[in-house]
Amino acid sequence: MVDHEQHIATDKARAGSTEHVVRYVLGISLALAVIAMLFLLWK
Repeated sequence: MVDHEQHIATDKARAGSTEHVVRYVLGISLALAVIAMLFLLWK
């Protein structure tokens, strides 16, 4: 028995919003983590 592949439209398949805020949050948190590590190494 072969299962057929089901195709769903992109808008219906997404559960969350498609804003680019996550990209900024990840970038800022990564920068803060690097700064914190550098501060701890110099201290």
